[in-house]
Amino acid sequence: MRANHFLHGTLNGCLVLDLSRLLPGPYCSMILADHGARVICIEHKRFKEDYTSAAARGIHRNKEHMTLDLKTEKGKKIFFALAEKADVILETFRPGVVERLGVGYHQIRNVNPKIIYCSLTGYGQQSPLKELAGHDINYLGHSGILSIICSEDGIPCVPGIQVADIVGGLNAAIGITLALYSREKIGKGQYIDIAMTDSCLAMLPVVVGMIWGRGQFSPRAAALVYQKYACYNIYKTADGKYLTVGALEPRFWETICQYFQVPEYIPLQYSEERRTEIINFLRAKFLEKTRDEWMKIFFNKDACLGAVLSIAEALNSEHTKGRKMVTEMDSDERGSGNALGIPIKLSETPGSLRTCAPEFGEHTRTILKELGYSEQDIARLELEEVV
Repeated sequence: MRANHFLHGTLNGCLVLDLSRLLPGPYCSMILADHGARVICIEHKRFKEDYTSAAARGIHRNKEHMTLDLKTEKGKKIFFALAEKADVILETFRPGVVERLGVGYHQIRNVNPKIIYCSLTGYGQQSPLKELAGHDINYLGHSGILSIICSEDGIPCVPGIQVADIVGGLNAAIGITLALYSREKIGKGQYIDIAMTDSCLAMLPVVVGMIWGRGQFSPRAAALVYQKYACYNIYKTADGKYLTVGALEPRFWETICQYFQVPEYIPLQYSEERRTEIINFLRAKFLEKTRDEWMKIFFNKDACLGAVLSIAEALNSEHTKGRKMVTEMDSDERGSGNALGIPIKLSETPGSLRTCAPEFGEHTRTILKELGYSEQDIARLELEEVV
C-alpha cells in the first residue's frame, strides 16, 4: 500500500483514509499529505460537483482519490481492506453517521487496534448542539468570536476567510500527529474528537485573560481589539490604501509620537479622555503620504507599523517570495500552475508539493488493484455502482 513517489517528509509511510469533504477535513489531510503521508480521499460519486470547484482543487494536492459507496456491503468490504492497513482515518460527518454506516472508530478498531481515528465536526461528539447543521459563521458565533469582530457600532462582521474551518483543520492535524507520536511510545491508537467551535474558543486566551483579569464578563474588556486606541488601529493613507499600527508596548508608541513630534502623547497611550483626539491626529497625519511612503519612513524604526496588502499584493510580495509561500507545481500532462507553499519549515524532513489535485475518482482502479481486485472484479463493481 505504499507508493514510491509519496515517500517525502516526516509522515513518510503513513497511510491516511480521508472520508471528509468541503474545507476543514481536506485542509487537515492536505497538511498531512504535504509532509509525506499517503492520503486517499474516499467519496461517493454524488459529490463530484463539489470536488471540482477551484477552491477544492487547491486543498487536494499530493493526494489520491477514489470513489466508494459505503452504504453497500461490497463498498464496506473495500473500505475495511484499506482500514486494516491504514494509520489514520479522518471523517467529518455529523456525530453517529459513521457508526450507522458501520465504519465508526470502534468498528474499525476491531480489525486495526492501532488505528488513529479523527472526527472533525462543528460542535463535537458530546454537545447539546451536536445535531445542528452549521458552517463557519455559526461556529464563530457560538465561540464568541463574532461578538468581538465588529464595527465601532458593535455590529458583528463576517471575516473574509473561513476561520473556524481552517483552525479546526489545523487542530485536527495537530491531534493526529500527537496521536501518531503517542502510538510510537505506547503502541496504541486512539480516537480524536475535534470541534470547530472548541477550536475557535481556544483562540481567545488574550481576550478571556483580559476579561477574567478585570473581573468582568464583557467583550468590551478586550478594548484593544476594537481599535479603541490610537496605538492599535488602522489608518487610511493619501493613496486610499491603509496602514496597520500595532504599537502596544510603550517603546513602540514612543517611536511614533517622537516621529510626529508629539511627545505629550507618550504617557496618554491608553487615555480614555484623550483617545479620540489622538486617533484623529494620527488619521490626519497618515493621510499626508502614501502607504508605501510611510512604509519606507518607518522601515528601520521599531514602531510595529505595517501595510494592509491586497491579496494580489500579498501573493507577490518580497516576503512571500522569500518564504516560498507561492510556488509553481508541475503536473505532467496537466501542465503547471501556482500553489500556496508549505508554512511549516522543517530543516531535516521538509514537506513538498509533488502532485496537483487528482481527478475525482482518478485512483479508484489503481487502489482496487493494490487490494487484489482483477479487471473483471473492478468492472463488476463499477457496473453495480459500488465505485
